[in-house]
Amino acid sequence: MKIEIKNLKKVANRIKKAIKSKEKIIVYGDADLDGVSSVIILKESIKNLGGESSVVYFPEREKEGYGITEKALNYLKKYAPALLISLDCGICNFREVKIAKKMGFEVIIIDHHEVLDKLPEASIIVDPKQKGDKYPFKQFANAGLAFKLSELLFEKKIPESLRKSFLELAGLATIADMMPRVGENEIIIADGLNFLESSWRPGIQALLELEHFKSFGLIQKVYKINSLLNIQDVKNKVPAAFRLLTSSSKNEAQKLAEELFKKGIQRKERIKEIIEEIEMKISGKETDPIVFEGSVGWGLALLGVAASILCRKYRKPVFLYKKGGIESQGGIRAPSEFNLVEAMKGFSKKLITYGGHPQAAGFKIKNENLEEFKEHLFEYFINAENRSGSNF
Repeated sequence: MKIEIKNLKKVANRIKKAIKSKEKIIVYGDADLDGVSSVIILKESIKNLGGESSVVYFPEREKEGYGITEKALNYLKKYAPALLISLDCGICNFREVKIAKKMGFEVIIIDHHEVLDKLPEASIIVDPKQKGDKYPFKQFANAGLAFKLSELLFEKKIPESLRKSFLELAGLATIADMMPRVGENEIIIADGLNFLESSWRPGIQALLELEHFKSFGLIQKVYKINSLLNIQDVKNKVPAAFRLLTSSSKNEAQKLAEELFKKGIQRKERIKEIIEEIEMKISGKETDPIVFEGSVGWGLALLGVAASILCRKYRKPVFLYKKGGIESQGGIRAPSEFNLVEAMKGFSKKLITYGGHPQAAGFKIKNENLEEFKEHLFEYFINAENRSGSNF
């Protein structure tokens, strides 16, 4: 018997039932490129099967935080009862899933992040890392899961033009989310990049044809494109990546691609300023096991990139956070020998939310607990260093 990803077929059957009975379907995704690509793949699959998404929703990280948020649910409750499908988030949203159910939503979670000690009370959960999932490959980007779901939705008879287009998105997202280029990811990336230059999407055409990228080879262009598509430029609750990748007009796509390129230059400058500010703060703290810094003035969307740069430079875990009035939200990166999700588990009772990947994660915390969280992390990573004999 062929092994499938746990619950993926169940989700496909539930979506087909919803399409057939004309139920309201909400497609909810993280606003990064992996989440956006996942949303587009599912939305276009539903449309090509004769259904319709009642609404597509992306939480604004700066205003709402990450994942399924209470603010988002309050906005969406006018659509209840409905099938709410969460992509690239949700596996850590225990409280919010309970709220969604009380509002009349049936929640399906399709996520690829680390599973915590329990699962949310969703109707169906797809996550290759959950207990009882016997599928041998666990390292998909969420768009890879969305692509595999699309194959099941079409019962392996997916139109070729659609299949190629979904692989383009899944390939870009797998690279952007820095998933390991092994196993099925290797195939998704190779096929996706192979189809990219002949893409029918005006947005992809416009990005590939940007004057500033003309001298680069394809793989270099892909890295540049991914950087632009991860810019958190939100208009009418819709991130730029979604607007561009679903654009039907070449002229509109070209204008948006140029705007994103300009914003990319500004973003690079701001990240450089943040890094300089952090390096001043950590001067003289070279023996600290981690970097743990925050500021009111730092944009949350920039912290992951800044943390990645500092992590590579100092070879230690980097916890950066945007400080709010009562709560703070953070982005974290760590070298390959560490597991950030495990590091935060011991402090989970005082974290509002946390989760992600072993080397790239996030958290939300009340400001009153920040200092204690820092102490917990120092102790955890000092012990980790002593256990492994690592040199930071």
